[in-house]
Amino acid sequence: MRVVLQQVPKLVFGVDALAAAREFVASYARPLVITSPSNRATAARFGGVVDDSTRSEPTVAHFEALLASAQELQPDVIVGLGGGSPLDAAKLVAALCNSSQTFSEALGIGNLKGRTLPLVCLPTTAGTGSEVSPNAVFLDESDAMKKAVISPFLVPDATFIDPSLMLTVPPAVTAATGLDALTHCIEAYANNFSNPLVDTWALDGIRLIAGALGTAVREPNNLKARTQVALGSLYGGLGLGPVNTAAVHALSYPLGGRFHIPHGHANAILLPHVMRFNLPAAPERYATIALALGVERQGDHEATALAGIGALWRLISETCLEMRLSELRIPESEIPSLAAAGLSVTRLMKNNPRPMTHQDAEEIYRSAFAGRVDG
Repeated sequence: MRVVLQQVPKLVFGVDALAAAREFVASYARPLVITSPSNRATAARFGGVVDDSTRSEPTVAHFEALLASAQELQPDVIVGLGGGSPLDAAKLVAALCNSSQTFSEALGIGNLKGRTLPLVCLPTTAGTGSEVSPNAVFLDESDAMKKAVISPFLVPDATFIDPSLMLTVPPAVTAATGLDALTHCIEAYANNFSNPLVDTWALDGIRLIAGALGTAVREPNNLKARTQVALGSLYGGLGLGPVNTAAVHALSYPLGGRFHIPHGHANAILLPHVMRFNLPAAPERYATIALALGVERQGDHEATALAGIGALWRLISETCLEMRLSELRIPESEIPSLAAAGLSVTRLMKNNPRPMTHQDAEEIYRSAFAGRVDG
């Protein structure tokens, strides 16, 4: 077994992390803070220039406009503040701002040649793990598919995670991002490339998120619950580099790209169905996941795992997100093309513990469309 870890050199977690971030950034003369409109007031506290144009998942066109603006400003540090969208945009701006390499040349795994500016990240949602991962994902409007740049150069120089920044996140966003983080943990543990170190993070992340997400959705100002979900999200993010995700994320990409379903919501809808499909290939792993979700051990691994899928279904229901693709007005006639698009994300499908055919993928989408988990 060979495990390669490329982690953030400076990581601060806690309710005083924002103050520590401001102190860290104060050593630079020309910061550029990339954020969203809802976080502009916090961004302004860093000084420098604030760009709050990242309002949703970044498209290729938006990124290229953002990069051009950054190149004119000539900042000496990039600060990403917000959810996964501004963080991903900030990470690649820091890499390409003073580079001759183009966005298209950087796409894929290991194609980015380097990073030209210091990078600081502060998440304001608990879900994507972008603040500690080597990944940046963008929507290519030309084919309505998500495209990723994956490189150790995208791991920030410093990350500051302050759960108090998450207290104003609306319940639906809290639910979707929290379930995204839970999916990171589950897919990192049930993965062809799992390893004991990431397993530890993943299982702790599952316990933390499953135990606190419902409270964070119901009680947005509950700092203890926010802190637990944020820590679980961090653990899920730490697994994205050495292990990454699998079929749930691959199949969710076309739901986001074509129908603009929020990423975490798409993952939440698909997660129980993919777990049920994968169960024959990894019953012991899914039984361990079930125990981390809070289920008592049943007669055997399969029974325990099925009880875990039931517990997950109840947790998703508790967050009040729609649990059926039919509720999101996605035509059932689109399922064959969705299956083809999801299977094309081979960098994630190769991680899945059970090989998946086109027919298998269609059946998973059909189950998610109807909202049933067989077995």
